[in-house]
Amino acid sequence: MQGKNTTALLLIDIQNDYFPNGAFELDGAAAAGEKAGQVLAAFREQGRPVIHIQHEAVAPGSFFFLPETEGVEIHSSVRPVQGEAVLTKHYPNSFRETGLHDLLQELGVQHLVVAGMMSLMCVDATVRAAFDLGYCCTVLHDACAARSLVFDGVEVSASQVHAAFMAALQMRYAQISSCEAFLEACQRPD
Repeated sequence: MQGKNTTALLLIDIQNDYFPNGAFELDGAAAAGEKAGQVLAAFREQGRPVIHIQHEAVAPGSFFFLPETEGVEIHSSVRPVQGEAVLTKHYPNSFRETGLHDLLQELGVQHLVVAGMMSLMCVDATVRAAFDLGYCCTVLHDACAARSLVFDGVEVSASQVHAAFMAALQMRYAQISSCEAFLEACQRPD
């Protein structure tokens, strides 16, 4: 991992509506949230920057992440504490109209460690945008979650969707790591 002051944890849309009984449940959300919580604890312990991204749906026809609902709230597995930035977004790309880039520049961040939901949408869009802005990214694959999709009559399981997006990001946009491997690397002296 890069230096303490240049690496930040970016937690994307780990919100109640993606968890069991939420309005848009993802496969594996609880396990991913737990893993993200473990990495969050390590960042807090080491005094590294943490940024939470919270999606709020404002587009007509939206049925989850609605303002002023329990579903839009950040899940208890990664609930922010005082001093941690929380940015609200309305688009898949966490940089679009949020001030994220300015905040990262202000903090001197060069390396983003990313966990969140959904692998196929907001995680993917954000990591690609981060790369284009010059950030180095590490995506914690087991701290991300997806859902199954159907395209042209072909059903694609959530695990296949997730794997395809991680594989695509790994080709150029990010290093992909498990939380365990990432946390072990954090313990090694520089």
